Amino acid sequence: MGVGRPVKRVAVLVAGGLLLVVGVALLVLPGPGLLLVLAGLLVLASEFPALERYVDPVRDRAMKAAEDSVASPLRIAGSVAAGLLLIAAGVVWGVVDSLPMSGWSTGSSLVLSGLVLLALLVWSYRRTRRPTSR
Repeated sequence: MGVGRPVKRVAVLVAGGLLLVVGVALLVLPGPGLLLVLAGLLVLASEFPALERYVDPVRDRAMKAAEDSVASPLRIAGSVAAGLLLIAAGVVWGVVDSLPMSGWSTGSSLVLSGLVLLALLVWSYRRTRRPTSR
């Protein structure tokens, strides 16, 4: 076993763990929680095969949630509004010094959350609106 193997294993553990933790947080916060939980599990399963048994059930639920998130114009509008609100809040937190935990460390994480939400919303929309070939 070379030196690169443990480094890769730690990198996969950190990246997958981070995706998983953020995904779990987004299960109760606005955002694509199940999709990030799925991404975290997929990353972790690449180095820890015992986790593969959890991938399919989470994938099924995540894809159903992705479909549900774009099932109606009202849901799409709500998700877009939440993403734009997160981005705007991030800019405000980055600029206004009198807010609690103000600064660009907080602001940039809010902006990034909004961008991830919007990107996953576009992905969900394109995935569900793709014509099926039979």
